[in-house]
Amino acid sequence: MVKGVQQAAEVTALVEVDWLLQSVPLIHRRTLYKTVTERVLAHGAVAWCLEPTVRIARKLSTIQRPFLLAISGAYRTTSTAALQVILGIPPLHLQLQREARGTALFRLRLPLSTNISDNDPSEIEEKATGWSTHPSEHLSPTQISLDDGGNINTGLRIYTDGSKTERGVGAAFCVLTDVNITHRWSTRLSLRNTVFQAEILALLKAVEHAVSLPTQQLTILVDNQASINSAANPKSHNSIARKIFKLLHSHPHIRVSWIKAHAGYIGNEEADRLAKEAAETENFPETPLELPKSFIKTFLRHKMLATWQMAWDDGDTGRLIHNLIPKVSLHPINWTRNEVLFFTGHGPFPSFLHRFNLAETSFCSCGEIGTPIHYATVCLLTTSYHMAPPSQQHQPIWFRRVANNSTSRRKIHNLLHFLQRETSLFRPDPN
Repeated sequence: MVKGVQQAAEVTALVEVDWLLQSVPLIHRRTLYKTVTERVLAHGAVAWCLEPTVRIARKLSTIQRPFLLAISGAYRTTSTAALQVILGIPPLHLQLQREARGTALFRLRLPLSTNISDNDPSEIEEKATGWSTHPSEHLSPTQISLDDGGNINTGLRIYTDGSKTERGVGAAFCVLTDVNITHRWSTRLSLRNTVFQAEILALLKAVEHAVSLPTQQLTILVDNQASINSAANPKSHNSIARKIFKLLHSHPHIRVSWIKAHAGYIGNEEADRLAKEAAETENFPETPLELPKSFIKTFLRHKMLATWQMAWDDGDTGRLIHNLIPKVSLHPINWTRNEVLFFTGHGPFPSFLHRFNLAETSFCSCGEIGTPIHYATVCLLTTSYHMAPPSQQHQPIWFRRVANNSTSRRKIHNLLHFLQRETSLFRPDPN
């Protein structure tokens, strides 16, 4: 009686899952979880999830698990850790901790322990808000141009550039009078700074240099449109761009124009050379600059992934999936539900169902134990779906090869569809 109720409940659950899988694609189910469920749970996380306890981590895992099952369509006995890796969804307590730390640094400006970041919040780039000047004040249309200024070959011209290599970040500008370079400036930034920061800093220094010169018509030529757009915006969130806007507004004789990079212009090539030289010279004079939010966000993401990877390597569950996916990632493994059932081993297989008293025996009707690899390689009832069987010691390698081969995975998908459609065919007659 109890076994019959269990089987009926299992069938009902599978019907509900099948309806969900047919009505909402996996990518949309995952998106709904990330944009709705996770956002609700993240509310106020900075107050309680900066350093989550084991108790909080377990509670959050309990909350997350039903959503992982619904997204993947896996059997409810499947390991939570395995589902997280398959779907590219990190443990909920790690995701919320990452967001809480970001909020503490960016918005609350709270210092965190050195194992999180070796930087004080005051060293992190702060988002500027509001107008940099009165809304009625704006730059002259002739001061900012996104048209190629390569045809400007007379008068005083200042070329700027920024560069980032594996060794560092550099910013530079040079002054060109007719065909002669009369002034050069360059500096090195921290490797943690961005190319945009180097470009916008070079533009600021070029404008400051132009302001110090006798009043004359001059043009600053920049090969980065993003820095020009930021400098021309009185509501820019970048503090350096706001300084540039104020200087240009008070000195209308200074023009800023975009120029095509690496097009053979002498000034542009020289500025590029100076920036790269500064970036690759370790003892070059360095200009301290606030760290960009992108660096801190990347740092926190890598920190979370490292913690998740350690837990995945040292875990006790999901070892079959660990053999197939040893490295965690925020990108989902594009497996169908049938592929998830096959590779986890938690599916319509007598060997699995018997473990949970959902089948009378672990044997297939052909007389052998009904394991996933049995149906994929040797079962007499599934010959049209067979692949070459591996030896016992090479089974882990066989699973990895099948998981990494799209043709083999398609065959597995069809095999599982056949097993689920013809369930009674694979159950031995108890009589």
